Order: sequence, then structure tokens, then C-alpha cells
Amino acid sequence: MKWPLTTETETALNNACHTPKDEDIRPAAVTETFDPMRTPSGNPAMRWLPRGQSAVWLIGAFVIAMMVAAPIIAVAYLAFFPTENIWPHLASTMLPRYVKNTAVLMLGVGVGVTLLGVSSAWVVTMCKLPGKRFFEWAMLLPMAVPAYIVAYVYTDLLEYAGPVQRLLRDIFGWSSAADYWFPDIRTKGGAILVLSLTLYPYVYMLARAAFLAQSICVIEAARVLGRSAWSSFVTVALPLARPAIVVGVVIALMETLNDFGTIDFFAVHTLTAGVFNVWLGMGNAGGAAQIALTMLAVVIALLVIERYSRRRQRFHDTTNRYQELPGYDLGPMAKTGALAICILPIVLGFVVPSLVLIYYSVGYFDQSWTADFFEFAGNSLLVSGLATALAVGCALFMAYALRLFPQPFLKFFVRLSSVGYAVPGAVLAIGVLIPFARFDNALDAVMRDTFGISTGLLLSGTVFALVFAYAVRFMAVSYGSIEAALGKVRPSMDDAARTLGESPWGTLKRIHFPMVRGGILAASVLVFVDGMKELPATLILRPFNFDTLATHVYQFAKDEMIEQAALGALTIVLVGVVPVIMLSRAISKSRPGHGGES
Repeated sequence: MKWPLTTETETALNNACHTPKDEDIRPAAVTETFDPMRTPSGNPAMRWLPRGQSAVWLIGAFVIAMMVAAPIIAVAYLAFFPTENIWPHLASTMLPRYVKNTAVLMLGVGVGVTLLGVSSAWVVTMCKLPGKRFFEWAMLLPMAVPAYIVAYVYTDLLEYAGPVQRLLRDIFGWSSAADYWFPDIRTKGGAILVLSLTLYPYVYMLARAAFLAQSICVIEAARVLGRSAWSSFVTVALPLARPAIVVGVVIALMETLNDFGTIDFFAVHTLTAGVFNVWLGMGNAGGAAQIALTMLAVVIALLVIERYSRRRQRFHDTTNRYQELPGYDLGPMAKTGALAICILPIVLGFVVPSLVLIYYSVGYFDQSWTADFFEFAGNSLLVSGLATALAVGCALFMAYALRLFPQPFLKFFVRLSSVGYAVPGAVLAIGVLIPFARFDNALDAVMRDTFGISTGLLLSGTVFALVFAYAVRFMAVSYGSIEAALGKVRPSMDDAARTLGESPWGTLKRIHFPMVRGGILAASVLVFVDGMKELPATLILRPFNFDTLATHVYQFAKDEMIEQAALGALTIVLVGVVPVIMLSRAISKSRPGHGGES
């Protein structure tokens, strides 16, 4: 049923939309944020005892937060109360190696993404370069390629039987590996290189957004005081952008901790590999949960470090002058170096892997374009699509509930529902599988004893478990986008709807939803693409004989048959290009007074 728009309605909404500053002209009684716990007359009505639709929103947000937190609680419980406690054995044998390798890997990736991301962001934002507008979005392209695919490609290229070493042997007349030395890509150093090439865009996009947000006045002041371009970067721009850079590095390190395909293929025994080894190899769920809890401790430590690093840092703009940023003129040598900073990551992280995948996809098209490929693609679309609908729907519900009830306790639960992205996929999979399996076993036992029938697996080992894990993990991605979109809707719009007697649901449906469709679409795209690429959780939770494109590529690449998986890998890459373009456009338009033109 369409909402009838009377003359009174149109007038109220137009006034709400065009009021420059609500607090300047509206009476004090009308300046409050929309409160569904208020009676239409404006009198407080049991603010802590909501009724009707108000109770639905509040209780629903609480239930969603608890469902998201349940896997983490399950992991912690099983770690502290395992059926068979093998922690002393793990602590004295495998765990030190896992922790050491994880620390080395994260340290190397942290340095790599910082150097690549910050340098490229500064050059693209502040320097005059040929093809600058191309580099603005192209620097994000490696984000579209999962790290494990890059690892498979470079291993195939650089191994002894690969084209690179064959060419070198033909050129120099070498007959065997004993005649020359060639670096081995399948090492911790190779894993650091691959992960740095695919994860630096997180630092690049946040650092670039920070550089774009800086006022021209601070740069002008530095130049007036005689600072060079390099000195201005080190002493002014870099400290101002430090909080954003730290956040980008922390995200990259979390993704490093979550990675399984790369470290498994390169035989780097990290905590993530330990979860799979103990769970699948030793069949010990408690030990896997204990390693998973160790990973959670690492994640929490990263978050604490990120908060602590900027505890005393407060930067505020003192002007509204957001003119076009000055482009530094570079000399021939400096320009060559700047172009190399931009070109090399794109070529190594995106162009080379994409060309190799295209070459193999064309050469092995008949072997790859089969019914199995369509089945795997359909499975990926099904799981990612369902997870997107669930994650975006729950995120919209949570964001709107917090808008209705901006109370501290609800903010806590909303933040709790956003921790899933910080939890590695392997950890989350264990947290989902254990309670689901116990529920299935308990229900099956009851049904056998009561009715003599077996219910089998209703939750664990089904697509539902996989969809639920995806939704929990990527809830934060969708929530961030939707929250930002809702934040741009003026409270006066809610006030106008309330004045006209509209319910919270009606306000969301008829007013907010049309205004935040862009944010919802962006959230949907990001969650869908992340779901298409997700590997660790899929490997643990997928039903029997159920493969996605990610697991299909992993299985073939693990068996040294990357050619057969090239078409599936290329499909994942092409799907990942879409959000890259969206992110680039959003970053370009993020600067106040900046329309995205360079």
C-alpha cells in the first residue's frame, strides 16, 4: 500500500529536508532525536519499558548481537573445558613454532604493507604524475586477487620447471639446479611478499583518504617555513595520517592471521595452520579451540595496540579552506622513482597474476568449462548471496535500532555484533560448528529415544552453517557502510515522520530506505565479494561434496594443477574488481569540497 502524501505531509518533509540548521529555528521541544518510546503527545512513556514495535527493535538488536557473539563464546568455552586436554602437549611441542612463525609473518607483512601503502598513497595524492587518475584506482586492484591465488601463480611461474627458470637455463646454458641459485618462493619470505602485494591496498586507501582530508593550510605553513616536499611529508602529513595508517596496518595483519591458502601452500606453520592440523589431523576439537583462542588473543592485542597508539593524538582542522591540493613537481629521477612505486605493486599484485590466469583459462578452457564449474559457481553464488542478504539485513536492523535508541548498553551490543570481521575464519568456523553439532546430536538423541527416528544433521554440515558463518564474519563490513549512510539522514526527517504519526517501521520503509539505498548496495557488494573469496571457514564448514569456486581453486592448486583451476580463479578476480572501483570512487569523493576530480 502506498503511503498517501497529503499537502501537510509534503510540507513537513520539505521543511525537514531544507532546514539548514535544525537547532537554530525549531523550538527546543522539537530538537530531540526521534524517540519511539515517546507517546504522540510528547510525554515520556516508560522509556526503559518499550512496547509494540519499539520492543521489537530493541529486543531484535539484542538477539542479533548474541547470535554473533555465540561462536566466540563457544570457542572460549571449549578451550577452557575441552573433552581431552592436550594443551600441555601443544604448549611444549607445536605451539611455540606456530607463534614464532605467525609473529615473523605478521612483522614482515606489517613492514611491507606500510612501505607500499603509505608511499604510493603520498605519491598519488600529492605529486604530479603522468597517469595520476589511473593510478588513483588502479592501486586498489591487487585487493581483488585473493592472496592464495597470487601464491599459486608465482609458484607456477618461479618453480624449477616453470617458464622463468627454463628461460634462464636456455639463455645461460645451465643444465641443472646445481649450476645456479634461484630464490625459493615457497618460504616465509615468499609468503610475506605475496601477502604484502595483496594487502597493501588497505593501508593505501586509508592513508590516501587521510592525505585528502588534510587542510591545505598545514601544507602551506610547512612550505612557508622552508620545508621541502619530503620534509613536509615526514613532519606534517605523516603524523596527521598516522591514526588512519595504523588502522590500515591492523586490518592487513588481521587478514594475514586469517589467511590459510597461502601459508598452507607455502608450508608455513602458523596458528591458522595449527587449527587445521589439530582439528582435521588429530581430530581434537578442544586443542583446535585452544589454538583458536590464542589467535583471538593476538587479534585483541592488535586492537589494543591500535587504540593505545593514538590515545593522545587529537587532530582538528582549524579552517574550512579545502582547495585543490598542491601537486609537487618532481625531477626526472624522482618522477621515475614515483612511477616505479605505483607501477610495480600493480604489475606484481594484479597484472601478472591476471595474465597468467587468462593464459591458462584460454588454454584449458575445454577442460574447465564443464558442468562442475557451473556447479561450483552456483554454490558460490548461493552461499554468498544468502550470506549477503542475512548480513545486510541484520546490519540494517542493528543500525536503525541504534538510531532509535542511542543508549550506552545498546551501543555495546551493536559493537559486539561487529567483532566478527576481526575473528579469523578458522576460529569462527570452529565456534559455529561446535554448538551446531552439539545441538544436532542432542536433538537426534531425543528423537531416537522418543520416536525412534533420526533427524541427522540439521545445522552442522549444512549450507546454513556456512551462510551463518559468512554473515557473522562480514557483519562489520555491511554495518559500517549502512551506519555511515544512515548518519547522513537528518534527525529532522525522523521528527517529521513522528509528527505525522508514522511508526518506526514505516519511517524506515518510506523515508530512510530510499535515502540509504546507496549504502545498502555498497554493503551488499562488499559482503558478496568477500563471501566469494572466503576460504578457511568454507573448508571447515562446507557440507560433503559441496565445493565453491574458492575450495575448487584450492584443491586443484594444492595438487599442482593450477591450470585446471585458472578459470575459477579468474572468475573470483573479476568479481573482486567491482568493489575496487566503488572504493576508489568513494575515496576520491571523501575530501570536503572535492568532487573526485584530480
